[in-house]
Amino acid sequence: MAPTDSFAAGGGNFPATRWSVVAAVRSGDSNERSRALDTLCAAYWKPVYKYIRLKYSKGPDEAQDLTQGLFIELLERDLLSRFEPQKSRLRTYLRLCVDSFVLNEIKHAGRQKRGGDAVHVALDFGAAEGELSAQTIDPALIPSPERFEEFFEKEWIRSLFSAAVEDLQELCADRGKQTAFALFESYDLAEDDHPSYAELAAANNIAATDATNQLSWVRREFRRLAQERLRAICATEEEFAREARTLFGGNR
Repeated sequence: MAPTDSFAAGGGNFPATRWSVVAAVRSGDSNERSRALDTLCAAYWKPVYKYIRLKYSKGPDEAQDLTQGLFIELLERDLLSRFEPQKSRLRTYLRLCVDSFVLNEIKHAGRQKRGGDAVHVALDFGAAEGELSAQTIDPALIPSPERFEEFFEKEWIRSLFSAAVEDLQELCADRGKQTAFALFESYDLAEDDHPSYAELAAANNIAATDATNQLSWVRREFRRLAQERLRAICATEEEFAREARTLFGGNR
């Protein structure tokens, strides 16, 4: 990302380099394949884990093993080569891969563990369990396949936006703009009533106009970072455009 030290709008909304996880898994370079696995895992492991826990009523330990096994299986069997972006979304295809994988594992319970590629992303299953508990979701209340599909998609969106927030926090720390992130956290991420801009400014010892400008900048950066993560896990520009409209509405 090109650095900028002002709160003025700068640059385009999209990264200059087009890197796609779908293309990378087909690379002859083992490092690229490993990077693809990690990128895919970072984007989808939480939705996959929660989906397995709820739909298949698996305990935490078994759901963890199945989650990690799924991503390794994607590369070992080159499953992404079968994905056709003109026919479906990647997240829909991956959810179907989860169903197929888990059902196959149930059918062949106790088979030998896999080798080959390994997932290098730190998977905080404890945090995922905490989120499930906080959501107080009863699987019995999601009886239909359509409801489980909806749950998976919502968790995918939650995961992508959460990762973008982490990217934003790191970006703001690197650029000495912790106040901008604090404003974003207090206003845009607040679960309770939003403070007024005047209250935000007073709490952070800045002018109201500064609070407005910094919030405008940090929101643009958040959108850009979320789009960068989204773009990496889309196979084509067309798929990215469709997904961006779903997540952000209107223009990309």
